[in-house]
Formats: sequence, structure tokens, C-alpha cells
Amino acid sequence: MKRSNVRKAALSTAVGAVLLSSAACGGGSGFEETDDPAAQPTQASAGPAQLQVLIGSSGDAETKAVTDAAAAWGAATGNTATVTPAQDLGQQLGQAFAGDTPPDVFYVDAGRFADYASVGALEPYGDKISNATDFYESLRTTFTFDGKFYCAPKDFSTLALIVNTDLWSKAGLTDADIPTTWDQLTAVGEKLKAKDITPLALGDTRDRVGAFMVQAGGWVTSADGKTATADSPENLEALTYVQKLVKDKTAQFPKQLSAGWGGEAFGKGAAAMTIEGNWIKGAMTNDFPDVKYSVHELPAGPAGKGTLSFTTCWGIAAKSKNKEAAISFVEAMTTAEQQMTYAKAFGVMPSRQSAKDAYTAEFPNDAPFVNGADYAHGPVNAPKMDSVLADFDTGIQQLTSIAPKTLLERVQKNTQAALGE
Repeated sequence: MKRSNVRKAALSTAVGAVLLSSAACGGGSGFEETDDPAAQPTQASAGPAQLQVLIGSSGDAETKAVTDAAAAWGAATGNTATVTPAQDLGQQLGQAFAGDTPPDVFYVDAGRFADYASVGALEPYGDKISNATDFYESLRTTFTFDGKFYCAPKDFSTLALIVNTDLWSKAGLTDADIPTTWDQLTAVGEKLKAKDITPLALGDTRDRVGAFMVQAGGWVTSADGKTATADSPENLEALTYVQKLVKDKTAQFPKQLSAGWGGEAFGKGAAAMTIEGNWIKGAMTNDFPDVKYSVHELPAGPAGKGTLSFTTCWGIAAKSKNKEAAISFVEAMTTAEQQMTYAKAFGVMPSRQSAKDAYTAEFPNDAPFVNGADYAHGPVNAPKMDSVLADFDTGIQQLTSIAPKTLLERVQKNTQAALGE
């Protein structure tokens, strides 16, 4: 949780103010799109390339792994790549773009991708990577804008159902009771409540509740991110179901359980289940090492299975003078073998389907997370949606006192305004 949420927060800090305002004003921001070949940056013509790589690192393990991989690429190609872990990725990227000095390669969070792509900040190189269709289709879709696959997914996370096996047994439940549908989730919730056990700790934002929307067949926007679809029967069914879970106390938000997020509530034994991503492994190992748990795919909804994915891509600046070397660098960073090295080093899941068997063999307990890639939905893929989604989160936090239809109508109106419909 911490890795993806920290990156998302960092990216949202300054890009809206610096990136978008500078693009609107022109003034040498370098984002203006043009069809004039003479106006396009060119590959450096002489000597080895010297790439600047800016990453939003989750910690020392990730920084070392990327730095080591960059050094190996440099040794093999004769180029160099200087890897810098950002203190505040959003702010540093915003300042670099505004000053017309962007790094050649940098992390781009899925939740910020459309803001960058919509103003011409990114080079759409995705299909130039070898075997680009090997990336999970849901991840390719996440990093596609106006029909172009922009950047290679670095890795990803999905949501799954985490079960406290001791509390499960205490309630007289077995593996046969693991819920695979909404109805079963409701039924097992009643059994847990009968034993005075809170069934589910559920995060109170779209990044958790949104999974129910996907399971019902809904989402905030259309697949291409151009049309508002929040006020739909599918989303209404999803939020009505979640509202009932919360009102009946089958699900409780973390703050109701004196916790900052679902993983903390789960680790403290305040709930028998939670819905979180594979980042929970680190939290359980570090903070709650004695808690026994199992991982399962999320219960299916009326439209079938559904989960959310959280991912980052290797962005290449449209203004880079080292595009060929940058693409070569990303190629090396995203081989199945290199992604497995990253997985072992700092716990991420490879974005290539060809690495799935190796990953599940190495981490068999995480199979439900990686299986979710086949039906996962990425973040809202549209620019200028920050305030809309923040307001949606506020509404979700008030779900016990607000009508789901009223909330969805508000999100629909706000989304239409953001999209210029």
C-alpha cells in the first residue's frame, strides 16, 4: 500500500500546478504537439548517451536494484544511466518540465499518466518495446491515450481478499466458506458477526470501493476515458451493496476500527478480512509477523470477477535527445528476467505475462494477486480528474448518510465538466 499510495501522492503534489499551468501558458514548457519533423527533438548524434533517470523509489532495496540494472545496461551498451531517487517525484518532475530540462526516463504513476500524455510530455514509444503484447492487456490499456500505447508498465499490484486464518477458524469457518460471490460475502459476514468478529475492513476510497463497481460492470469513465459513465445502473448497484455492508457493519472503514488503512486494521485483528494489494506482505512481515493469513481472489459481482490494478510505467520525455538509448534502457528494465530480479528484490509483480509462471513458482501464495491481472481495471484514464476523484472519495466516506444515486449524479456532473462534455 505504502509504495503505490506514496507515489500517487507525490505525483499529485505539484504536477497539476506546474505541469498543466505551464502547458496552458506555453512559454517554453516543451509540451506543444507538432507535426513538423524539424521541430521534434532528435537522437544525440555523437558519442555514448548519458541518460538521466528519475524514480520514485519505495526504499533502498528498489533504488539499489534499479541502479544495479542501469549499470549492467550501461556496461552492455557503452552508455551511462544516472539513477536518481526523487524526494518528491511530482514536484521534481514538474520543475524539470517547466524548466525545459526533463529527465530522459522517469516513473509515471497510472493515476497521473493521462495528465502527462494529454499535454505532450511523453514519448509514445510503447509499441517499440520487443514483444509489447506480452504486457498484460489491462496494463497496456492503462497506459494507452488517444489510441497510442505510450509507455511500458514497470510492474503492478492488484487487490485481493486477505483472510485472518485464526479468526476464521474461531468463527467455525473453513476454506469452503471463503466467499467467491457477493451473496457469499454477505452470508459469511453474518456468521462472523454472530461470533462478535468484524467481518471486513474496507478502505474508504475509490481505490478499494471501486473494485465493487468493476464487479458490477461499471466505472467512472468509458474505456477510452472520454465519456462520463459514473451515473449508471451498474455503479448504483455496486454502491448500494457497499452501503448495505457498511450500514450492517459487515464492512467497516479503517477509521471506525482505529486504524489508518485496511492492512493495519487487519493486522491488529480488528477484522477477519480486508481488501488490499500485495503490498500488504511487507506490512504483515514488518508490523504483524505473528498474524497468520491467506490470500484469495475477490468475490465476483453481478458482472463477474473484478479487481483494481495499480501500476507505474517507464516514461520517456518527449523532449529527450536520447530517445533511442532511452528505449533501449526501458527494454532492458522490462525483460521477464529483469522483472523477476525486481520481484525478488522489492516485492513487485512483473508486468509481463511470460513471467507469470516464474513469479507464481517463486511466490505461490501470491497467485491470487497476479491472477487478478486478467480482469483488473486501472485508474481513471483521463486528465484533470484530481478534484473530481477527491470529491468522490469524500462521498464514499459519507456513504452511510448519502444516497448512492445522489453521489453518482454528483460524480457524473463533475466528470462531465472535467472532460469538457
